[in-house]
Amino acid sequence: MRIENKLESLGLHLPPLSRAIASYIPARKVGNIVYTSGQLPSVSGKLMCIGKVGKDVDTKEAGEAAKVACLNALSAIKGVCENLENIKQIVKLNVFVASDPDFYEQHLVANKASDLLVELFGKDGNHARAAVGVRSLPLNAPVEIELIVELN
Repeated sequence: MRIENKLESLGLHLPPLSRAIASYIPARKVGNIVYTSGQLPSVSGKLMCIGKVGKDVDTKEAGEAAKVACLNALSAIKGVCENLENIKQIVKLNVFVASDPDFYEQHLVANKASDLLVELFGKDGNHARAAVGVRSLPLNAPVEIELIVELN
């Protein structure tokens, strides 16, 4: 089944390519590798939630935000490779979580994005990962996602 059909069967869709909010591009293709810039959990140009995870945003909501940011990263990848079917494998996922000092569940937030990638790409969706707590993120976003993928 095509990746975008899988998304639809999950009740999800690939959003339009997000506009960069500073001096960068959404994704860069180097050889057969695509690196995304950090992607925020924005829907129609607006963050779906804001604040620190563990204080303003709970783990479940942050996980959903990570999933949305992951969809935005896939959209950025599609912008340089034209079709998600060109993805051979997900290489690495980096998840940055704007965390309250007493929050220690960054890995649970990241799991929502990881699970989505495995659901979409099967064994080729398995990836290396970092889930990092940070003090703050752009626009007071609770999460930011970077993806590295290999193309066919």
